[in-house]
Amino acid sequence: MNIAIITGASVGIGRAAAEAFLAEGFTVYNLSRRPCPVPAVNNLHCDLSSTESINLACKTLAAAVAGCSCVALVHNASQMLKDSTAACDSNELRRVLETNVVGINSLNQQLLPQLPPGSSVLYVGSTLSEKAVPGSFSYVVSKHAQLGMMRATCQDLMGSGLHTALICPGFTDTEMLRTHLGSDPGVERAIAGMNSFNRLITPAEIAELIRWAHHNPVINGAVLHANLGQKES
Repeated sequence: MNIAIITGASVGIGRAAAEAFLAEGFTVYNLSRRPCPVPAVNNLHCDLSSTESINLACKTLAAAVAGCSCVALVHNASQMLKDSTAACDSNELRRVLETNVVGINSLNQQLLPQLPPGSSVLYVGSTLSEKAVPGSFSYVVSKHAQLGMMRATCQDLMGSGLHTALICPGFTDTEMLRTHLGSDPGVERAIAGMNSFNRLITPAEIAELIRWAHHNPVINGAVLHANLGQKES
């Protein structure tokens, strides 16, 4: 049995990834505060900012992982706020880092020792893992941290039979992006025009890259850009 454990699989890229792994015969677990509407997905209510919530989810997953052939552990869930260097309350920064960084670490600490060889640990970052834009301070900080986590994961898991990568989507048509943009059609057109194909990326396109990365350990430690060819600013 193959298992995919995906955080934030209730919407967007996470939901599309759940569907992609299900189509391949994987048993899929969604760790999120909201359930995934795809019927075959196993929903585990999990608040990634809560150690207690993560511990409860990992207890259930321990039984599922035992004896399985391989696991795709996909760290997809993220929080994104509108803030800036000069206007980012430290408590809000902590809240973002709890979900986007600390929660990932908590899951890794409990799940990595249980993953069989052939498994993957995949981080869903962003083009903002390697650059910055105005008005997304805490998100940029957290996505840069995920890049460091992935590289450290690669080094620390050498010889384990596990592999890792950071998938960096460009502007993808998700609930999170539309909320951040304020559902302004003009802004959406401008954002779409920042890549070679003049459109937003679909969640299914990113999901297929996640699925592919799981099956190809040759990319261990790699940053995989999935942005349709963004224009240099």
